[in-house]
Amino acid sequence: MSERITEMLTAADRTWVDEVLQKAHVKLSKVRERSAAKLPSEAQNGVHDNKLEAKGNIGIAKGFWTNGFWAGMLWQMYAETGDERYKEIARFTLPILDECLLDMDTHDIGFLWLPTAVLDYKLTGDEGVKKSALAAAKWLAGRFNPAANIIRAWGAGDEKMALSKVDPPMRLAGVTIIDCMMNLPLLYWASNETGDPRYRNIAMRHADMAMQYFVREDGSVIHINEFDPDTGAYVDNFGGQGYGKGSAWSRGQGWGLCGFTDSYKATGKQEYLETAQKIAAYVLPNIPEDGLIPSDFRQPPKPWVQDDIAAGVLATAFIDLAELVPEQTDAYLGAALRMLHAIDEKSADWNPDTDPITLHGTAGYHLPGRNINFIYADYYYIEAIRKLKGHDTYLW
Repeated sequence: MSERITEMLTAADRTWVDEVLQKAHVKLSKVRERSAAKLPSEAQNGVHDNKLEAKGNIGIAKGFWTNGFWAGMLWQMYAETGDERYKEIARFTLPILDECLLDMDTHDIGFLWLPTAVLDYKLTGDEGVKKSALAAAKWLAGRFNPAANIIRAWGAGDEKMALSKVDPPMRLAGVTIIDCMMNLPLLYWASNETGDPRYRNIAMRHADMAMQYFVREDGSVIHINEFDPDTGAYVDNFGGQGYGKGSAWSRGQGWGLCGFTDSYKATGKQEYLETAQKIAAYVLPNIPEDGLIPSDFRQPPKPWVQDDIAAGVLATAFIDLAELVPEQTDAYLGAALRMLHAIDEKSADWNPDTDPITLHGTAGYHLPGRNINFIYADYYYIEAIRKLKGHDTYLW
């Protein structure tokens, strides 16, 4: 990111950005010590849990898909403040993930190694962590199915099968999800670092597939698509973590918006930017006036289900788009600011004696876990605020 976005903020917003980052530093300088030996996934009753031991959806909790975000947030704060203690604690995570790599059967490799190994390498130049990231990229590339041009999302026996409750059940070998777009930057990075075009080719083939099958004509985004893993033939789509089939899970809109924006930044392929703008055109009029984002943009009015995770993801993408598409800067930047201000004012806990920052995340519309903290909501909030300052570390 350049500092052009910062220059477009009002003086009041520039002051506000500095104030939020200061609040984050005051809080996280305490939280990091309490959570120094944890792999937090969420916080309830003000305390971070620990995915170091308990079972997770990947099969072993040390490889739980959110386990890179705590370190990622610490690396972001290290880059912001230069405080060495952030770096020291952030480095607790990567050796644990490296132990788990060969046991993982998931696409979430990018979510795990980008905010840990890649961010470490970009900030410190450590060749050892670069090797970890490249090993993870090879593992992710191995999930590519050339018959369907997809990176397979989940593994055999994954409990996420229950999300869509379909009969007959999905063949997981042919299932891919919009979230997979967020893992492609690991492949783009690996291609740049190694000079091997195969990583980039896999990422672009998946992104091209996603343009065709995940983004509807109105710009809304599907969560889950299934293909025949042998022939590549399209089978069906499913509602997943949204309200239902045909709905618009807000975090999925965010994954799509970020994913296509990042693919454009990595490749320069104009169709990716156009697809991101198409999703943005759907999201913009659906952002509530108060800036608090629903779990699904097509959910019923009651009960109101909020998702701070989606807000942070959407905001960080809109900030990138504001720089990439100058004629839409006011609309995109205005949307990001509205969502980020809303969390600060109505959905954040800045008390240094409690662990969470954001308070109203939602796992999925029909899943347990509403109005609680999730570590990646905190991560994306900090990333978005740093982007407003022009100091973010390019990652996704």
